[in-house]
Amino acid sequence: MPLAKDPAVPPDRVLLRGEHPVDLLAGASVRNVEWMEPWPPSGRQVVLVHGDHRAVVVEVGGGIRSYHAGGRSVVDGYSEDQVCSGGRGQPLLPWPNRLADGRYQWGGTTLQLAINEPATSTAIHGLTRWSRWDTLASATSWATMAHRLVAQPGYPWTLDATITYRLDDRGLSVSTSVVNRSADAAPFGIGFHPYLAAFGGVVDDCTLTLPAAEVYEVDTRGLPTGLRDVGGGPDDYRSGCIIGGRHLDLPLTGMERGGDGLARALLESPADSDAQGRRTTLWMDEAFTHVQVYSGDTLDEEGRRRRALAVEPMTGPANLLASGDGRITLEPGEAFSAAWGIEPG
Repeated sequence: MPLAKDPAVPPDRVLLRGEHPVDLLAGASVRNVEWMEPWPPSGRQVVLVHGDHRAVVVEVGGGIRSYHAGGRSVVDGYSEDQVCSGGRGQPLLPWPNRLADGRYQWGGTTLQLAINEPATSTAIHGLTRWSRWDTLASATSWATMAHRLVAQPGYPWTLDATITYRLDDRGLSVSTSVVNRSADAAPFGIGFHPYLAAFGGVVDDCTLTLPAAEVYEVDTRGLPTGLRDVGGGPDDYRSGCIIGGRHLDLPLTGMERGGDGLARALLESPADSDAQGRRTTLWMDEAFTHVQVYSGDTLDEEGRRRRALAVEPMTGPANLLASGDGRITLEPGEAFSAAWGIEPG
């Protein structure tokens, strides 16, 4: 039974599941268009399958809603009828993390972005999280999502972004390309926000191995105030440490890489759990020079806290547009590319 009318679509055309009003604007000239059923908050669902790997990529935000392999949840995602919370699986561009007071300078001009985290008076996680991403191309095990970020107050540049999600025998890979379509150079950064599931439990008894040699000191807003060597202290996860009850929201850099140029973070299940011997590896290529590790202690939904560990590959730390630390300059027509992925075991 039709549930709601959509005034944006020409009348007398029934929207089927998976259709969007924009798809119908060219052509139809009939009456009485109605939705056949409610539209999911995350929009179109693009299902990818390879063997026992299954992932769902979504239209709203262009991120990963879920990923399962070998009968377990690899990431802590969200259901089709939910709005994405906590940045789960979302791409973060044209900057990741927080920007102090939403303000930065570029080319001698002060630019102001909307504050979307009032508690810290910051602009957080970019401009594309709630935008519609189009499915540019897809097959059974892969899909390419595309979005044009248009010039706007506070960020007067146009960027074309594509992200290809691909499943294979090893796991999930995510390849990104961003092109500056403006006449002027654009400041830029990007990150991603996957939550690695804690094997059905909480992160406390999991072991984290993370090849980062430096950690940022931050203020009460999570903005960097300095950089220091982890030096064998509590922020040194290079040899692997049980997370315990520590509340993590760590910005790290100085990534140590293998001969293939990849840095790898490893989350391992507790030795005495039903998931004994399970592990999840998140790898990132050389474009991702920073990583944020977050145990979810401040999530709005208490039941989700410490159920997963966010391991966020980033091209720079918080406040990069203002500080210049990790900020990328994209010249007109220049393309940026990066890749990361998840391998369950």
